[in-house]
Amino acid sequence: MTPPDAGGLPPRLIYPHETPDGLGIVGEPWPGIFWLRMPLPMRLNHINLWLLADGDGWTVVDTGLGTPEAKEIWEGIFATGLQGKPITRMIVTHFHPDHVGLAGWLAERWGVTMVATELEWLYGRMIPLEASPERVVNASRFYRENGLSSEVAETVAGRPGSMRAFVSTVPTFFKRISDGDDIEIGGRSWRVIVGQGHSPEHACLFCPEINVMIAGDQVLPRITPNVSVWPGEPEADPLSRFLSSLARIDGMVRSDPLVLPSHGLPFQGLNPRIGYLIAHHDERLAEVEIACEEPKTGADILPLLFRRELDVSQMGIALGEALAHTHLLVAQGRLHKARRDDGAIVFRKL
Repeated sequence: MTPPDAGGLPPRLIYPHETPDGLGIVGEPWPGIFWLRMPLPMRLNHINLWLLADGDGWTVVDTGLGTPEAKEIWEGIFATGLQGKPITRMIVTHFHPDHVGLAGWLAERWGVTMVATELEWLYGRMIPLEASPERVVNASRFYRENGLSSEVAETVAGRPGSMRAFVSTVPTFFKRISDGDDIEIGGRSWRVIVGQGHSPEHACLFCPEINVMIAGDQVLPRITPNVSVWPGEPEADPLSRFLSSLARIDGMVRSDPLVLPSHGLPFQGLNPRIGYLIAHHDERLAEVEIACEEPKTGADILPLLFRRELDVSQMGIALGEALAHTHLLVAQGRLHKARRDDGAIVFRKL
């Protein structure tokens, strides 16, 4: 693994392209690979999608949110940006709404099958269940026992149901891809490299012939992807899986590829970036361990990991990230997990 720069500073990545203006097709980072930029209604205000020339048609990687604005941008691309050729394949890296939101719409519009890993398709199909009463009750209990007030816990528990508003439909059938598969796109072989932690079976695509990697959210140039414990799997240890995935990618791809991420700019410097991400989490883990000299709930740890005021819309993700760190430390034997008399779960340094 490539270590971060001295002093823990982020590595100096190479950005071959300027920040684009506008939305829709905004560039061609490699001949035959078009960069699509779609809007997001949040602080992270965009997602990158990729359109790859593929013989008599196009392969699209990820779809954008299921919103009228995104559909309008897509319709403009259909009208003027496809050079008269159809979309013939749709690959989805993972099930989050900004990636899968228009999968059903695109599948129907072009008569294509969604291509994804099995777990990402299954999790996408489960999105409508996020608003079920049973899930909300379980989520509220989860947030209360990890230190949030009853009022905040109930508000946070109900928010995931809003995911449905950003997903047209997830197709009822799909074509499975798995780690190590090779997909031919435009006469070139792209290797599927699966990462975990941010989502259950996230598909990255790497083409050694042209040394380009479509990284999805697994490796981003300026921010760390969310790695959280969620109410549906309250004992999960996603940070262990995420760090193991990064180390595996670091060992597999040593050719300094052009990385096409889902957020931010295309960049070079994959291995130093991975080294920095692993070192960053190691530092946070050490800080959490020290903070738990006295028993702490997950909510007690939030000010340590997030040195800004969090609103309710950010609380579920933030608490999930805090628990991801404590659960890894428990798995490593560095923290002990217990339940207080009031029912709250606390962590204490061993």
